[in-house]
Amino acid sequence: MKSIKKEQVSQEVFDLYDDYAHNRIDRRKFVERLSAYAVGGLTVSSLMSFIMPNYQDKIQIKADDPRLKTETIEYNSPRGGGKISGQLSRPAGNSKKLPGIVVVHENRGLNPHIADVGRRAALPGFISVSPDALSPLGGYPGNDDDGRTMQRERDRDEMLQDFIAAFNYLKSHPECDGNIGVVGFCFGGWISNMMAVEVSDLKAAVPFYGGQPSEEETKQIEAPLLLHYAELDTRVNAGWPDYEAALKKYDKEYTAHMYPGVNHGFHNDTTPRYDEAAAKLAWSRTIDFFKEKLT
Repeated sequence: MKSIKKEQVSQEVFDLYDDYAHNRIDRRKFVERLSAYAVGGLTVSSLMSFIMPNYQDKIQIKADDPRLKTETIEYNSPRGGGKISGQLSRPAGNSKKLPGIVVVHENRGLNPHIADVGRRAALPGFISVSPDALSPLGGYPGNDDDGRTMQRERDRDEMLQDFIAAFNYLKSHPECDGNIGVVGFCFGGWISNMMAVEVSDLKAAVPFYGGQPSEEETKQIEAPLLLHYAELDTRVNAGWPDYEAALKKYDKEYTAHMYPGVNHGFHNDTTPRYDEAAAKLAWSRTIDFFKEKLT
């Protein structure tokens, strides 16, 4: 099959995928509407192959990378889903206590990409935990379609408690120094914002294109924020002006970046929404922010 170049595909296809990835349309409607863009030598199957995630070829840091000690752990979330499993990573051979990072997945469980991001977060000198909010339902099922379906079966406020419990797990871990931040993407961006609301001793929060808290919730935030937004992400960006106004009103510490010309999900290098320049800049800013606030 001839490969498709990003510039051959209209913005409407990326917007359509966003609707599908966020459960606003089902797979049948997604394929049906995608057919309208199968022109000029493009087919529905080639567009599907182009737009869907490619986990197999995009892992940056493998689970057995010798630079890290990575394992599967389990902790208790009494106010959430009960027993939650996740990935724990930290630099190999480390003998000192490290600052911690909670890494929060999108709306489909702990897929291979987010597990990879969890390992990326650990490599610069952090202990990271990447929970799977699908644990009470058996865990990430191996594909995103079923993962999204499963995640819709869970209450999002209970899932928030699962990630707060991950913070507490790190807080009491013998290899963590107690200085903990959170980074999350999409659904995980909302979780990151809400952990800043709910966890008074959180040291830093980095939401990537995440839904925003209310003004009253924003008033409770104590952690400094680093917020990443995508210019073409009109759905999430609609809530930013009110959020920024509340942050200013209550004199909260925040830095926000709007990345021009990129889509929601621009940090995810497994789909063509990925923008290499914006993703690398946002990630370097994230690690620098955590080094400043947690160390």
